[in-house]
Amino acid sequence: MKFELCAASIEAIQLAKELNFDRIELCQNLEQGGLTPSFSMIEYAIAYGIPTHVLIRPRPGGFTYNSDELELIIREVANCKNMGAAGIVIGVLNEKGSIDEPILEEIMKKADGLEVTFHRAFDDCVEWKKGIDMLIKHGVKRILSSGLARNVDIGYPVLTDMIKYAAGRIEIMTGGGVNAANIGRLVAELNPNAIHFSGTAKVQLDEESLFSESILKVDPNKVKRILSAALA
Repeated sequence: MKFELCAASIEAIQLAKELNFDRIELCQNLEQGGLTPSFSMIEYAIAYGIPTHVLIRPRPGGFTYNSDELELIIREVANCKNMGAAGIVIGVLNEKGSIDEPILEEIMKKADGLEVTFHRAFDDCVEWKKGIDMLIKHGVKRILSSGLARNVDIGYPVLTDMIKYAAGRIEIMTGGGVNAANIGRLVAELNPNAIHFSGTAKVQLDEESLFSESILKVDPNKVKRILSAALA
């Protein structure tokens, strides 16, 4: 089983390396569920020596995109490949709530040589078995899912069924609400291919500034507690 840290800051990148995470999902704006990080952040993570899988998500909200947004996604895939990322993390749906197969096919062609993760857009899929079959067909490496629910605790029964249905044909990575209280059960009973979490806490950034913001910031102690609970 592997562990992936959802990293949206320099501190998170450094922590992932310090704690020997298998890889990171690099993003920014965790408060909006994660968006595509900047070029410089991608370059920093790769140079820091942690296997870097880049989230490609041009805006917050759902995962049905217009033609201009899809063009941005395709461009970002090519950029990540050229920059030397280990993988990309994508998710595209059509208006019927199914995976957008033509766009997925185009992404996979551009991503040739990269590991591709289909992110929690999968949890918006209407028919998850057909979704798994389609992702296998196109060579997607893994699916990040909370079991079609807001968090892994609610989605646990579906995650169990997903892992059985996948049967080793594609990796299932659990994520969404993973914490020190539930990760032990995920490891012992669910035994997914990987577990994904951010280990963040809400903090007020630069309180004395007129531009102070409330953000989700990685909490090293929280991350360590989650890892310890997983390995107990």
